[in-house]
Amino acid sequence: MSVKETIEAKINDQIKPEQLEVIDESHKHAGHAGARPEGETHFHINMTASALNGQSRVNRQRMIYKVLADELAGPIHALSLDVKGTED
Repeated sequence: MSVKETIEAKINDQIKPEQLEVIDESHKHAGHAGARPEGETHFHINMTASALNGQSRVNRQRMIYKVLADELAGPIHALSLDVKGTED
């Protein structure tokens, strides 16, 4: 399973978003620190989830970082987030 597929599976399983888009932006960082030639190091997540309703921006980020802790400790070098609740 690719890193992108792992991200999607974990978020879908644990947060159950209504909308999820995981974008591999590794090609934009080729040659930079943390970038691997095969990619899958830099990701952007667009997500809308009712599980995020009523949560601050920081708590939303912490929730995602907790779900992806293993990946952030390993293959993911950078992760940017655009996440919101369904009530935003």
